[in-house]
Amino acid sequence: MSITNQDKASVLIEALPYIQKYTGQTVVIKYGGNAMLSEELQEAVIDDLVLLSLTGINVVLVHGGGPDINDMLRRIGKKSEFIKGLRYTDAETAEVALMVLAGKTNKQLVDRIERTGGRAVGLCGLDGGLLKAERHTDDEGTDYGFVGDITSVDASIIQDVIDKGYIPVISTIAHAADGTGVYNINADTAAAEIAIALKARNLILLTDTRGVLRDPHDEDTLIPVIHTDEVEQLKEDGVISGGMIPKVECCVHAAEGGIYRTFITDGRVKHSILIEMLSDEGCGTMFTKAE
Repeated sequence: MSITNQDKASVLIEALPYIQKYTGQTVVIKYGGNAMLSEELQEAVIDDLVLLSLTGINVVLVHGGGPDINDMLRRIGKKSEFIKGLRYTDAETAEVALMVLAGKTNKQLVDRIERTGGRAVGLCGLDGGLLKAERHTDDEGTDYGFVGDITSVDASIIQDVIDKGYIPVISTIAHAADGTGVYNINADTAAAEIAIALKARNLILLTDTRGVLRDPHDEDTLIPVIHTDEVEQLKEDGVISGGMIPKVECCVHAAEGGIYRTFITDGRVKHSILIEMLSDEGCGTMFTKAE
């Protein structure tokens, strides 16, 4: 199907009010899942980031890297272990996560942004005391090893990078608040805390689903908008369950922390970031704070 010049102009005109609204604002995007595995999707994500940056929107990229960590652990003969959706991180795995996330994955993303015409600076949560954390615990006292919960975010280093015209690309390794080592941080959680610290306008979590589905087996049952006061009932009804719970909780936390709009967006769709931010259609589930 060919697209006429008139069609292209219509798309740009539709995007104009959104560009005007977001110019000068900060948007935090968490990048992971299939969008990192597919070369085609990765190219589309990077294109979206660079385009948004060039329109004057302050883009902050927070990334995971689970597949790269899994690959490195396989190479050294170590099995990946997960507990309740979180990677069990012993001392050796923590070293691998630091090496892979702050090294390989982070710098590859920076390189791709630069080669696409953007300007990027790679950061790790250890840089300048950016992220500090304590050992993650739950009500059942489960041992997750060196998995952390963020206790503080020093956003000044991120803001300095933004002010100089670069896209900050952040890997989610944090200092132990008590000075005893480093922690691996869930990227969704880190993105929410960073967005709050930056007083960002939007937070977008790229995922491997359309968003929150009323029927998890039917992608046509997408819930496009959820108010934060509706979440508990949706949990009770079983609509929000399993691995979707921590993602939704991150969005609720961000919304309650002052973020104007938070999104769970389908990272399997090419240019889903642009569709979410610069069109009337949207591409996932939007969370807003209850009035």
